[in-house]
Amino acid sequence: MAKKQWTPAQKDAISARGGTVLVSAAAGSGKTAVLIERIMGRILDPEHPIDADRMLVVTFSNAAAMEMKQRLMGALDEAMAEDPNSALLQRQRRLVERAKICTIHSFCFDLIRENFHRLGIPPNSRAADEK
Repeated sequence: MAKKQWTPAQKDAISARGGTVLVSAAAGSGKTAVLIERIMGRILDPEHPIDADRMLVVTFSNAAAMEMKQRLMGALDEAMAEDPNSALLQRQRRLVERAKICTIHSFCFDLIRENFHRLGIPPNSRAADEK
């Protein structure tokens, strides 16, 4: 597979460490590819890998979240085809199934649902429809 040529700004987003990264750019500019590269770099770091299910990746639409997860699984599958005996790749491929890749709405709703007792709201509360 050919190596992707990244712009300086994309390289910065991929390699930034030590904090939160916000990637914002126009449609078709390669945001998803940059984020996949960044996530792969973090979960496959040879010295300090981060478990895929310990990351939070927030997008603006359900379609984008689904695409992100599918691309990440595809990237891991591709890496496993090159190194099928890698325990790290096998572990991360399993963990990515439950990785938190979602919309901001979904993340917030899950946070409320998991902490309803701390918020003093009934456990059977539901989100209102967006109409």
